[in-house]
Amino acid sequence: MAYDLDGRLVIGVSTRTLFDLSWENGIFERQGLEAYRRYQIEHEEEILKPGPGFALVKALLAINDLPGQEDRVEVVIMSHNNADTSLRFFRSIAHYGLHITRAVFSGGSSLAPYLSAFQTDLFLSANEEDVQQAVDSGIAAGIICTGGRHSYDAQAGIGQIRIAFDGDAVLFSDEAERIFQKDGLAAFEESETKKALNPLPEGPFARFLKAVASLQQEFAPMEAPIRTALVTARCAPAHERVVRTLRAWNVRIDESFFLGGVSKRDILAAFGAHIFFDDQEIHTKKAAEVVLSARVPGKRKAG
Repeated sequence: MAYDLDGRLVIGVSTRTLFDLSWENGIFERQGLEAYRRYQIEHEEEILKPGPGFALVKALLAINDLPGQEDRVEVVIMSHNNADTSLRFFRSIAHYGLHITRAVFSGGSSLAPYLSAFQTDLFLSANEEDVQQAVDSGIAAGIICTGGRHSYDAQAGIGQIRIAFDGDAVLFSDEAERIFQKDGLAAFEESETKKALNPLPEGPFARFLKAVASLQQEFAPMEAPIRTALVTARCAPAHERVVRTLRAWNVRIDESFFLGGVSKRDILAAFGAHIFFDDQEIHTKKAAEVVLSARVPGKRKAG
């Protein structure tokens, strides 16, 4: 019988998200693919150090150890490497006791078709074009800020996973944000007040939030393995449309912060976020000082 991914939270991660490949990536950038491939093969007995997303991935996999339904979370390696260089990655995965058995090594081909084939709910990568192609394909994806100054202990246990989202252009479409960018704050607030009863269109992370919410429903609110937060620059009166939108989606956001321009950095630290998604680099760069952050690019227009 085929392994069924329906109903599972499927997370695609690049090798650079899971492991520290800063040295190896430097070889690729300076000397090219063949030198990179040769180095990986020559060092395939050496265990890779944990990367920026290691602790998060480990915590997500730990959800499968909770009582109840088995295998709620599936993590799939998504890489442009070929199978010849894969041994070091799987050796390192086994060393750390991560239950990751599925992978795509595309040999340089686009990963987007395989993300769709694996019914991926979220894709994390340091490669901007890979993330862009994923978003263009309708998959929630974020560019991991590998240069963030926050410290993390990859071996430290994460109890309850805390995920924070920006609102406009992440959970919701950029419809309202375009008005703000074009006509300013007053026009934005006036438009949102008039449309308060009209749910916002879905953004690139709406489906992922709904998948997380579905998993949360298996647990009592304070016992769920994942806790979510909305961290948005919106404030009253523009908050009402957001509240009504989430209500229309039948989605539970555990904590909401309507900041009205207050820095997101300290709020994210106080919430204890383990990852934060925002569409603007100015926010992800600042947030990366205290939390793993990922930028969500806008969907490219066809043609």
